[in-house]
Amino acid sequence: MITLYSYPMLFGVADNNGYGLKIFAVLRLAGLPFEHRHLLDASAAPRGQLPYIEDDGEAIGDSSAIIAHLERRHGLSLDAGLSRAQRDTGHMVTRMLDDLYWVMSYSRWKDEAYWPQFRDALLAQHPELTGEALLKAKEFNAKRYYYQGIGRYEPKDAYARGLADLQVLADLIPEDGYLFGDAPSTVDAGIYGFLANIYYYEIDTPLRALVGERPNLVRHCTAIHAAISGG
Repeated sequence: MITLYSYPMLFGVADNNGYGLKIFAVLRLAGLPFEHRHLLDASAAPRGQLPYIEDDGEAIGDSSAIIAHLERRHGLSLDAGLSRAQRDTGHMVTRMLDDLYWVMSYSRWKDEAYWPQFRDALLAQHPELTGEALLKAKEFNAKRYYYQGIGRYEPKDAYARGLADLQVLADLIPEDGYLFGDAPSTVDAGIYGFLANIYYYEIDTPLRALVGERPNLVRHCTAIHAAISGG
């Protein structure tokens, strides 16, 4: 049995981190049975990062490595029909989502315009948390943002990066179907991981405003959300 370890849910989304939600979506779309366990402390995870899976005693971290493992061991076939050009496009979109991650995270932990609402939402849904613990996490993330670079941006400049990424997605995703056709691939699961954590996020950031204004982004997000919910 596969066990997925990832961050807790928030606002009705199975994981409030884009990468964990990506793997959750991949497993659900592929119909692979798994157990989902939520963690807050990532210190025991490979590379100290979530998500990771355990499969027959083996721990695998990093969402791309997890997908490669699932393809080798479990015959994951979501990408089986993709051409080389489509795989290359998927790779570039995945790297762009890595950039979007920092802006989305910045909007939660760094931007004082939205941080109090995010903190209060976490405390309301997860009473085991404390304000002190979240403040420590906020301080830790501030250091990460500074060394990554996004923490040196003013909010409007940080959001400009994320809005540019979302606009590229809006240009790529068709009105019907998914990025490469009628069936979702793993890159669609990755896109969902971030769109869902923006669209279903009940705090009106600039990122959420743009997603809500793009019908194709909303349709893509809600279609995958419906496909993987329940069960």
